[in-house]
Amino acid sequence: MDIPQITSQRVAMTGAMGQQYLATGKQVALRRWEEDAGDFEAQTTRQYETVGYLLSGVLEINLDGETATVRTGDSWLVPMGTPHRYRVLEPIVAVEATSPPARFNHRDEPVHESGK
Repeated sequence: MDIPQITSQRVAMTGAMGQQYLATGKQVALRRWEEDAGDFEAQTTRQYETVGYLLSGVLEINLDGETATVRTGDSWLVPMGTPHRYRVLEPIVAVEATSPPARFNHRDEPVHESGK
């Protein structure tokens, strides 16, 4: 890994869910998420912890059966292994950090998905 690692948004790899993978270390990874308004996604469980910061928009997170609204400037935590799903109420731009890095070893693939 080159130090410092600089990852330009225009050349960042894009994942299957539309997330842009930014700088990635051994213990944490950063990604950018842009999405238009829509209904709740299917519930999923991931094998990494996620912390996020909402740059713009409004988002609902249903975390293990509890729903919270996230607004511009708010941050959130999804603990590893916790069932969750998102609903974008107003178009969003967010950054998330995942630990361990979600980008490697297929960690971005859901462990479990159920219907809406």
